Amino acid sequence: MCACRRQVLGAGVAAALVSLSGRARAEEADPNREARPKPGDQFVFFEGDRQGQVITPADLKLGVTQIQAWPYDPENKVARDGSRLNQMLLIRLDPASLSDDEKPHAADGIVAYSSICTHAGCGVTAWMPQEQLLLCPCHGSEYDPKDLGKAVFGPAPRRLAALPLKISGGVLAAAGGFIGHVGIAPMT
Repeated sequence: MCACRRQVLGAGVAAALVSLSGRARAEEADPNREARPKPGDQFVFFEGDRQGQVITPADLKLGVTQIQAWPYDPENKVARDGSRLNQMLLIRLDPASLSDDEKPHAADGIVAYSSICTHAGCGVTAWMPQEQLLLCPCHGSEYDPKDLGKAVFGPAPRRLAALPLKISGGVLAAAGGFIGHVGIAPMT
């Protein structure tokens, strides 16, 4: 291959990379990705084989481990994955087991919480099926998803931020914004 052909091919590859990196920067700069969940937002899988796919009520089985999710803006077709403060936990529980305070925020037994521990900001990623509690594996804080994410054990100083839900036309969606402060408790 002559030197001029290599230069042309090299320039083409460079232009393609610049175009891709520009598109990635534009995606990263999208304010919709960083915005907190809004009413009407749906949810997409955080990771795994179905990463980025919309979560349906049927995906959430009664009493089975929580699903990690991102809020998803269906109007702009954007996952709100630009801030780890938007990481969510979705779980379906027996509606009869929910506290009176929790029931208005649940949809057919499905509840949603921030997955950011209020103690040190670790991910609340474990489920204790016997106790029906969410667990932060970093320092052992436990949260009750049946009672508005109340901290019931460990160093966490307060409950997880809850997200009210609704099911409309078979679609699981946020019914409002976060209830409570997302993330670690402010130092006093």
